[in-house]
Amino acid sequence: MIKIENLRMEFEGGVTALDGINMDIQDGEFIALLGPSGCGKSTTLNCLAGLLDPTDGTIRSDEVDITNKAPKERNIGMVFQSYALYPHLRVIDNIAFPLKQKKVAKEERYDRARKMAAKLQIEHLLDRKPTQLSGGQQQRVAIARALAMRPEVMLFDEPTSALDPEMIGEVLEVMIDLAKQGMTMVVVSHEMSFIREVADKVLVLADGVIIEEGSPQEVFTNPRHERCRSFLSKIL
Repeated sequence: MIKIENLRMEFEGGVTALDGINMDIQDGEFIALLGPSGCGKSTTLNCLAGLLDPTDGTIRSDEVDITNKAPKERNIGMVFQSYALYPHLRVIDNIAFPLKQKKVAKEERYDRARKMAAKLQIEHLLDRKPTQLSGGQQQRVAIARALAMRPEVMLFDEPTSALDPEMIGEVLEVMIDLAKQGMTMVVVSHEMSFIREVADKVLVLADGVIIEEGSPQEVFTNPRHERCRSFLSKIL
């Protein structure tokens, strides 16, 4: 479905965030990106979503070059750790807002918003403002907003890192359900038991390159790269 070739991302000051990333994302696949802070995980997701234009390399979706296409021209949804909800809008308006930007008719966009809210079991929250919700509820709204766009791929950038421990499970439950339904997903997370259970493939990054790739079983039990072994020993 998506092919990333030789992706490089350099920031001002000569900082190289990505140094030749190659990745294939197949239809229905769940890929987990792991690695120490600053290794390039979030930068990879931001390039995929179109929030950053890479310095070099290509991103293709079904053979179409989308490397420099705007986010709204890609069929990719993204969920951030910070929710990124509009505090002055009701939940239903937050979910429907991106559809308004895409000029979807009002009746259809609110119909989609209600269906997504029902799917994520937040229909009773539709008239509330984000400040009236728990962290787990806010993240469910953010996921509903992304899904309302009917993306082919969902990106999650540490979606549970800002949550209290008791809220983490409810968000991971939503993600597990999406995976079971065959949603293509690329996830940055340090919830290792979740990754072991759900991921089809694990990629470990360090210094902007992929140093390890394989199934959760292969990567967690028999990592080949010393840097990967050192990283995993600290988080497992």
